[in-house]
Amino acid sequence: MARDGKAQWYPPEFLPHDGRGVLFLDEINMAPPAMQGIAQQLILDRKVGSYVLPEGWFVWAAGNRKEDRAAVFDMPAPLANRFVHLTVEPDFTSFKEHAISVGASERILAFLAFRPNLLHQVNDLKPAWPSPRSWMMANELLNAGLPVAAAVGSSVAEEFEAFEAIYRELPDLTGILAGGSTVDFPAEPSVRYAVTIGLTIRIETPEQAKNAILWISERAPAEWFQLFVGDVLRRMRASGKGELLIQALVGNDRLRAALSEFRGLLLG
Repeated sequence: MARDGKAQWYPPEFLPHDGRGVLFLDEINMAPPAMQGIAQQLILDRKVGSYVLPEGWFVWAAGNRKEDRAAVFDMPAPLANRFVHLTVEPDFTSFKEHAISVGASERILAFLAFRPNLLHQVNDLKPAWPSPRSWMMANELLNAGLPVAAAVGSSVAEEFEAFEAIYRELPDLTGILAGGSTVDFPAEPSVRYAVTIGLTIRIETPEQAKNAILWISERAPAEWFQLFVGDVLRRMRASGKGELLIQALVGNDRLRAALSEFRGLLLG
């Protein structure tokens, strides 16, 4: 608008005027170079025109790379030089923690534990391919009784469907959680992943967790015991039952020796 013969520009409503926080410029490199130039001013000088970014605000930005097949512009060198650059890579352990917390299908998690390279696999020849985002969409399809190919692609879906057949042959997980089960720990790696993930997701009480950990400790190799205990402790802590579980574990004579080797898990 014009005022006293001068043009004045109103800043967008999303720019902060007080308080403290993070100004997050998402998909910054999808903006054309002229817009990125304006962002450069905001980042370096903390102002654009008459607008001044208040103290206590940090500027962060995010964007995909060209190698991610994203429709992005080159970031001007002066703008790029004003950031500290961090590359975020898909990680199954982090994905698993999130997926368990939101109740994702144990079949998907067991499959990805067995085939972690399929968590994120870009395929520029197909519209559907696996990623953390598309696996969560696949979870919704699975819950609706629909095939997952539309979310993760047909070839990955075929592998997943073949893996699902393993789930129909799993030992009685309910019996393991109830305690006293004499079922052996599976020998086939894919079934081992299915059993450990299945037990982790089905555990609801510290008593069930203790029974499952006791069963694993007596039948599984040490690396599977450590993997399972770590997952269960994270799940119990997230539900506010971590301390109750630790009390149950350290008070069990049969588990004390096994857990002494993994004291860091209990204290983490």
